[in-house]
Amino acid sequence: AFTGATADKKGLIPSAHGGTLFLDEIGEIPLSLQAKLLRFLQEKEVMPVGSTEALKVDVRIIAATNRDLAAEVREGRFREDLFYRLNIIPIQVPPLRERKKDIPLLAQHFLKKYAEETGKAVLGLDKEALEHLLEYQWPGNVRQLENIIERAVVLCNEKLISPEDLSLSSPRRAEGIEAGMTLDEVSRILLRKSLEMFEGNKTKAADSMGVSLRWIHYKTKEWKL
Repeated sequence: AFTGATADKKGLIPSAHGGTLFLDEIGEIPLSLQAKLLRFLQEKEVMPVGSTEALKVDVRIIAATNRDLAAEVREGRFREDLFYRLNIIPIQVPPLRERKKDIPLLAQHFLKKYAEETGKAVLGLDKEALEHLLEYQWPGNVRQLENIIERAVVLCNEKLISPEDLSLSSPRRAEGIEAGMTLDEVSRILLRKSLEMFEGNKTKAADSMGVSLRWIHYKTKEWKL
C-alpha cells in the first residue's frame, strides 16, 4: 500500500501480473519493507487495500542496485534470505568509467530527451565538453551522467553544450585526483569537494554527484567528512 491508496486503485505488483516488475535501487529499501518483499517472493501473493483475501500474482522480478549487497548483508543492512532469493541470476554491469565508448551515446540520448522536454534547440556537445565527459570518473554512474546532461540542457543558451554548461571539472585538472587512484579514493575527494561547494548541504551534494542521500550519509560517516 502507499499514501492515498484506495480499494479501487490497483497496486504496482498486481498491475505487473503476467509480466515483469523492475525494482531499482533495491539496496535502499529499509529492513521493514525487505521483510514484506521477501514474503511476497515466497508466497507469490499480495493483500490488496480493503480486501480480506490474498491475491495470487505471477510476476518476474528484476532488481538493480549500485551497492555491494553481500557487504550490506554482512553489515546487517540487508536481509540475507532476501539477498539469496534475489541473487538467482546475477548480472554485473561495469561502472560507467569502464565503458567510455558508451558515454557519447548515453549523453546524446539524455540530451535529446531533455531538449524535447524543455523545448530548447540544443543539438549536441562541443568537442571540449565531450572530452570532459570522457575524462570524468563518474562515481554516480549513468544516473549522474543523466543529471549532468539535464542541467546542462537547462543552462545552455547555444546549439551545443559547452564545458561551462556541464559545471563538471575534469578529473585530470581536479585538485587531489591523480591517475591510478581507486574509485573509492576519487569518490572521497569528489564528495568532500561537493560538500564544500554546497556548504555541507548533503541533499544538494547528492544531487550534484548523482548518488542517493543514503550513500552520502553512509560515506560521510565512514570517511569522517
